[in-house]
Amino acid sequence: MDKPSGSAGRSRGRANASQAQSGGEGMARGRRPQQSVHPPGGGQPPTVGAGAGSSAWGQRPVGVARGSSIMKAAMPTSNPQQRPPAPAALGRATTHRDVSVAEAPAGAVGKEDTRGAVRGKRVITEIVHSRPQGLATKSGQTGGKVPVQANYFRILKKPKWSIHQYRVDFRPDVDMIRLRRAYLASHKELFGGYIFDGTVLFCTNHFIDPSDNGQKELLTKNREGETIQIKLKHVGIVDVTDVQLIQVLNLILRRSMEGLKLQLVGRNFFDPGAKINMDSYRMEIWPGYQTSIRQHEQDILLCCEITHKVMRTATVYNILKDCLRDSADFQTSFKQQVVGTIVLTDYNNKTYRVDDVDFQSSPMSKFSTKDGEISYMEYYKQRYNIQIRDQKQPMLVSRPTERNIRGGQDEFIMLIPEICRATGITDAMRNDFRLMRAMSEHTRLNPNRRIDRLRTFNTRLQNSKESMDVLASWNMQLDKHLVEIPGRVLPPEKIVFGNQKKYICDQNADWSREFRSTTMFSHVDIKRWYVIVARRNIREVQEFVKLCIRAAGSMKMHISEPRYEEMPDDRNGSYSSAIDRTTSQDPQILMLVLTNNNEEKYACIKKKCCVDRPVPSQVVTLRTIAPRGDKSSGLMSIATKVVIQMNAKLMGAPWMIEMPLSGLMTVGFDVCHSAKEKNKSYGALVATMDMKVSTKYYSAVTQHLKGQELSNEISLNMTCALKSYRAVHGTLPERILFYRDGVGDGQLHQVFNTEVQFLKKKLDEIYKSAGIEKGCRLAFVVVSKRINTRYFVNGRNPDPGTVVDDVITLPERYDFFLVSQSVRQGTVSPTSYNVIHDNMGLSADRMQMLTYKMTHLYYNWSGTLRVPAVCQYAHKLAFLVAESIHRAPSNGLENQLYFL
Repeated sequence: MDKPSGSAGRSRGRANASQAQSGGEGMARGRRPQQSVHPPGGGQPPTVGAGAGSSAWGQRPVGVARGSSIMKAAMPTSNPQQRPPAPAALGRATTHRDVSVAEAPAGAVGKEDTRGAVRGKRVITEIVHSRPQGLATKSGQTGGKVPVQANYFRILKKPKWSIHQYRVDFRPDVDMIRLRRAYLASHKELFGGYIFDGTVLFCTNHFIDPSDNGQKELLTKNREGETIQIKLKHVGIVDVTDVQLIQVLNLILRRSMEGLKLQLVGRNFFDPGAKINMDSYRMEIWPGYQTSIRQHEQDILLCCEITHKVMRTATVYNILKDCLRDSADFQTSFKQQVVGTIVLTDYNNKTYRVDDVDFQSSPMSKFSTKDGEISYMEYYKQRYNIQIRDQKQPMLVSRPTERNIRGGQDEFIMLIPEICRATGITDAMRNDFRLMRAMSEHTRLNPNRRIDRLRTFNTRLQNSKESMDVLASWNMQLDKHLVEIPGRVLPPEKIVFGNQKKYICDQNADWSREFRSTTMFSHVDIKRWYVIVARRNIREVQEFVKLCIRAAGSMKMHISEPRYEEMPDDRNGSYSSAIDRTTSQDPQILMLVLTNNNEEKYACIKKKCCVDRPVPSQVVTLRTIAPRGDKSSGLMSIATKVVIQMNAKLMGAPWMIEMPLSGLMTVGFDVCHSAKEKNKSYGALVATMDMKVSTKYYSAVTQHLKGQELSNEISLNMTCALKSYRAVHGTLPERILFYRDGVGDGQLHQVFNTEVQFLKKKLDEIYKSAGIEKGCRLAFVVVSKRINTRYFVNGRNPDPGTVVDDVITLPERYDFFLVSQSVRQGTVSPTSYNVIHDNMGLSADRMQMLTYKMTHLYYNWSGTLRVPAVCQYAHKLAFLVAESIHRAPSNGLENQLYFL
């Protein structure tokens, strides 16, 4: 809803996300195993459904026929007929530097080859060397210097430490990778620390004599006594900025962390021994660690972030009973609640994704083993001494993952609800204020608690002999202290109000109170406007409108008495008809009052006001503008924020900052995926029209299909933005500062090699056609919020404006971290900025300062944001279209911030 920024709701969008997200790391939901892309099959068909107690509760899962051979119990290590899992390839081609590294399952390695084992799956994309050529330094100098500690530990290594890569061949050829590993392990004293996937060997030792032309032959024998020749060829040394180094280092880290006896859930390790019980909500919170290791500016650093996993104590069977009690169609209700969730089976500490529910199978159904048929109920009793109580409950179906298929397990996995626990939190839980507050007490760690937990992690690792032995085999050692970094606090910004009155932004980064005694930088008087409200609520709304008029008067903004369009009820059709009637009178803006938060009504209103009858609209809820009890004391503050928001939608500017550059266009771009249409996304672009002399904006949003490259949409929208700029100023901007949000590490390659190049080419064409032969001066910056980096100053959150551009940054990038907002709870999260193209001619200092300035200009929140305002505007627009409108808004609104 278009609520004022001081209240919870849509109006802040991710603006308050800048506070909400930074207040803590949130709940780790785990990574869903990928579904198989191969048809399941194989094995002897068990007589599923045969025997007493078989359920007859409905349909069979999609693609599963009665008597199919794909029904197997969830017993990864117990099925005597199961083939040994084949390890993932660590890299097949040794002549290329972009060899893909994936972690093989731990069980894929023989006992003789334990140090070569790796666990979990993690695909790391190619490193993008995006640092612009000719960049002298990416470190700035402006601001007060402060000592900063970050959640990183140095990896101490020997002076001549390096990772060598070898190609390994066997004669005669050995097909089974397990045997290849076992044969190679008989010579492991040569390698030191090593990782071997069956073809490529990474290790710390260079054991081949130069006179042998980079090759070495080793001999071993198989069980039959035949001689096996192992030929090793030295391919090279892995470079510090090579993707393989990151992958190998993370494999080493995973292996060393196994010594902590933590439980791997998804990608991360959690500590069930330190779980926090929340019995009243039937859940547990497991603390854990998100870890990564890679080469940074001068050192290899281990990043460790504290995370949490919600584990519900209620079983899936409890959910089934609730559905039986509360729903007429319990089957549909049960499937809606459990399909797509991740469940944990305590008997083997594994997680599975529920893909379907088979109501025709039960624990009494049977499957085949080498000893004959056995029911699931009998199997669990014999194998785990678990007695299944309900013999007629349906079975959960989990499709095999790609890793399962590689390991030879291509059958569906059948799970019993009674012994499965759901993980994560549901939407109903998120809407439970008491639950979320109780959880935040344990998950939102302040800096001191976070630092203590990080030191505890380090101590546990140092005290684990198994962990230290793994690191020692690679000639590495973990530093005991957090990394210290030279940080800087940028000068505070001056917020400019009406009559050039200025306010120096303090450590709280909030200037809401200043509106009590100052006027807005520029305003638009509202003379023609309507309030659309249900007849029964007219009195409360009239009182709130009077407060809005009074609040506007104190800011020297004139708002006339509105006309009221009274509706007999608050149905969707009533709002639609009222909008048709009022827009025919050419109002400047509409205020629409909803009884409560209702997504359907909100979508109806926004579709009408943004597409059919383009007019700025302000949606408020009755609960916000007419609260009951003591909450009514803050109504004047809410009214003030509503007025500020309405002024911004009409192209007024509530405040401004001192902009040092003229002729600068700043652009924000973000993508939102449609919740209703999974294969569609919407990319939104918002651009300023030179903040030094104009407060106008341009916005556009386009739809694209999932997986579609965005080059065409970005360049098309930028062309329109430049036309709008030329219409205002009569010329093209001298510089363009482009902030690209919504990019993950896996997309960086596409953005760098496709979007940037395409955009640069298009802009150069436009500029050269306008007679500017040198082309466009453009800086393209990727904005990343979902990062694990945290840093602290003297054990507390850093002040807004604290920037870090050394030590923990990456050598192949022109990047920096910036904390731009203040939080009251938890640990503040910095934002990462990666400049992947820059010919603007600005120093690193000016780039950082411009970025910090832009975080002050989001008119839905009188404070700083976590990202530049144009990024937040782009997100708001993309989110509005993806969630509510599902089509491009009218061009008549493209110069207004109607989406606030």
